[in-house]
Amino acid sequence: MNPLTGKAATMDEWLQLLKGHPEIMANVTHWQTLPAKEARTVPLPAEMDERLKQALGQKGISELYTHQAASYRAVREGRHVVTVTPTASGKTLCYNLPVVEHLLRDDSVRALYLFPTKALAQDQVAELQELADRMDADIKTHTYDGDTSPAVRQAIRNAGHIVVTNPDMLHSAILPHHTKWVKLFENIKYIVIDELHSYRGVFGSHVANVIRRLKRICRFYGSEPQFLCASATIRNPREHAERLIGEPVQLVDDNGAPSGEKHFVFYNPPVVNQQLGIRRSSVLESQKLAALLLRSGIQTIVFARSRVRVEILLTYLQDLVKGELGKKTIRGYRGGYLPKQRREIERGLRSGEIRGVVSTNALELGIDIGQLQACVLNGYPGSIASTWQQSGRAGRRHTSSVTFLVASSNPLDQYLIQNPDYFFGRPPEEARIHPDNLLILLDHVKCAAYELPFEDGDTFGEEKLSDLLEFLAEEKVLHRAGSRWYWMEQAFPAHNISLRSAAQENFVIIDMSDGFRVIGEVDRFGAPTLIHEEAIYLHEGVQYQVEKLDYPEKKAFVRQVNVDYFTDASLAVELKVLHADRERTTGAIQREYGDVSVTAKPTIFKKIRLRTHENIGSGPIHLPEEELHTSAYWFSFSEEAAEGRSANDMQMALLGLANVLIHLAPLRLMCDPLDIRVFPQVKSPHTKRPTITFYDRYPGGIGLSQRLFEQHDELLEEAGRLIVGCGCMSGCPACVGPIEEVGLLGKDLALGLLNKARGME
Repeated sequence: MNPLTGKAATMDEWLQLLKGHPEIMANVTHWQTLPAKEARTVPLPAEMDERLKQALGQKGISELYTHQAASYRAVREGRHVVTVTPTASGKTLCYNLPVVEHLLRDDSVRALYLFPTKALAQDQVAELQELADRMDADIKTHTYDGDTSPAVRQAIRNAGHIVVTNPDMLHSAILPHHTKWVKLFENIKYIVIDELHSYRGVFGSHVANVIRRLKRICRFYGSEPQFLCASATIRNPREHAERLIGEPVQLVDDNGAPSGEKHFVFYNPPVVNQQLGIRRSSVLESQKLAALLLRSGIQTIVFARSRVRVEILLTYLQDLVKGELGKKTIRGYRGGYLPKQRREIERGLRSGEIRGVVSTNALELGIDIGQLQACVLNGYPGSIASTWQQSGRAGRRHTSSVTFLVASSNPLDQYLIQNPDYFFGRPPEEARIHPDNLLILLDHVKCAAYELPFEDGDTFGEEKLSDLLEFLAEEKVLHRAGSRWYWMEQAFPAHNISLRSAAQENFVIIDMSDGFRVIGEVDRFGAPTLIHEEAIYLHEGVQYQVEKLDYPEKKAFVRQVNVDYFTDASLAVELKVLHADRERTTGAIQREYGDVSVTAKPTIFKKIRLRTHENIGSGPIHLPEEELHTSAYWFSFSEEAAEGRSANDMQMALLGLANVLIHLAPLRLMCDPLDIRVFPQVKSPHTKRPTITFYDRYPGGIGLSQRLFEQHDELLEEAGRLIVGCGCMSGCPACVGPIEEVGLLGKDLALGLLNKARGME
């Protein structure tokens, strides 16, 4: 009998058993133990309202952690604040205490709370309501989102002390109709922005502009609110908060919350083919570790990088433990599940009724799911910050917890798993936004003009506003009268401008197995690869086949099936250089930076057998293409560097090199791997030479490819080191890619091209 599947009395005992398990320990490349931390507290502030002190006492809170007390003082002194501490460290009280206390003193005060998701908003209202009930205080707290009924909306506008919403609703339903919210905007004293680190990239750039509009409306009504921000650990919290809200901010990061001992285990699946460098599937190894934990009675969360992986892992785990624990004790959680399902799963985790959950990063944010004991990460989450966030979901304050990082075969995972010092010795990533991206800025200038006329001399961001206003006047959407600029179209612009990837253009998934029932949704950019006709769509461990995709109406009709495969789609990409802004030549390599147009079209899908992951068939996809205008950096090889190589050899060399670079780039950029894409060409129409192009995966770009242009030499040097250091013979998924992709000579060809171009041959 396996000693790890018996019930261990404590997590420490289970970890000792694990250390005596040679089959598991043979794959552990690093075991880091982070010591427990005692709480550092200070007495409740003497000036705090007695009613609030008593309510906290009823919750068992007689002191504040050092960061909570520091935030409370800074807010009382009238400063904008950003509090940055790890998951489950009590950040909520940092903003709730000063807001609630002010409301106890002055009933006319109003506050606006912003959360990136509905689930977080629901959590917050419940917590605020509980605090108000303990004090027997009439503090009206309401969520204002797409699910709020029209009758309740009017009551919130007139009497809500604390309005809890998300940036999308603020952008499209509150700011354009500010005349209905006069009571809020005249009396607003606090704006709370939680999960600040999630406002990065294109979403963060949009939100920064929404906040510019919000401040403009507040000024119009004579209010000047304080911003109270909270964030998980990022590298540049003060700078990010200041860019987002456009105000100087006081940083509070002296974390006084306690934490139990934390074990961080790096786990590399065993090599099953030495010559090809192929490792056992990270999905199967993650499933094995999670099953060991669950069978031992340890409540566990498993994070996967994609919806498809979540559903595959869920299916495997439910099959493994259904006889012992029951299928319903293991659940999935991801975007696309309906709100009712998600609330039910959150409650089950808090109560302990659900013993295991498999999730995308949807559970990475601070939704209250209690404190689990173990976390299994299926593949590196893509950033140091996300890894710590996901790991932080496990671990009660006074007991041990464990996190397993199970590496996949891709070069980024393999680089990290074999260089643990890189992970443990580096600060987390910077959160980067580019609010003055012209496309984004122009959208919000339109929205702001609809809300209130602009006047000569007004500013909105760093770009010259008068040029933007002139352009919009030429486009016949603004009209100038004297020194003012008025909106002149009938429709209001916010309705057609999404802050996220096509948030208002989600595809609805309708199950036709037994009547017609909506079971989920997928965003527009995910639809071509996830719900094309004949795709297998996995939902809560159940397989559905897409019978019809109505693209214009954004509906996918599915029927429940029972097959032994899932599907994976491929995209064909075309790239055209629009304009080159910068150029530099180093040795045999010329690099440029500028604007490009990228066209992506889904072409074929593959059927992949469950568990063995072998390819068992394919089919075509007939869907329209998507076009993206963005910024890019590209480098091309001189004729001398390419000399003596056939077109096929050059293709294999470029593909191998691109495979390495796209996995190393996020490390240099400190960004999510999905934020930047790569495109190799044997003969680029622009340079007429072999070329590799990196482009930002966002309209207009957010500055990532520009930073790669500047870090070009270091990037190529690191690529050379990784290829040389890989133990495979001809190429493998951990360096240039599998032999099926790059051929038997792929590794040598990529290294040879790189060395010749860098003058090392």
